[in-house]
Amino acid sequence: MTIQIVHLRGPDFAALAAGRLPTDPPVPLTPHFLTPDWSSTWRRRARQVAAHPADAAWVTGIIWDDDREIATGRAGFHASPDERGMVEIGYAVDPAYRRQGYARAALEILLARAKSEPTVRVVRVTVRPDNTASLNLIKQYPFVEVGEQWDDEDGLEIVLDMPAKA
Repeated sequence: MTIQIVHLRGPDFAALAAGRLPTDPPVPLTPHFLTPDWSSTWRRRARQVAAHPADAAWVTGIIWDDDREIATGRAGFHASPDERGMVEIGYAVDPAYRRQGYARAALEILLARAKSEPTVRVVRVTVRPDNTASLNLIKQYPFVEVGEQWDDEDGLEIVLDMPAKA
């Protein structure tokens, strides 16, 4: 399985935020990318990239399976590294492609990028306590629980950090 995270451009985020598939995306997208549970991500990223175009190279991209030529989900950082050198990872896999290794592959790609970036010192993930699949995946890496937070969309989340160079 050959996986990559394909970055989107400002117009792609704008189209997805408006509930439309982009007219010229870098890879073909399925209607699942327009589902209500993903729409808030696209709206947030469209605003973010419009305000800070350089963030497009860091934020949510498409989990692309080169072998099967399919978009299986979305993954990326929430933003470029902050003043502390922290980046937060986010990912979601289309239910049709879950339990096939796509979340792990995306996580590995993002961890490798964090490790290779000189300004990144800490990698963070936040996971709902009831998201067993994601927690089981994260626990296979040297993430350490550092607290909890309340997210307006997801509710209670566990906050986990690890050194980027681990």
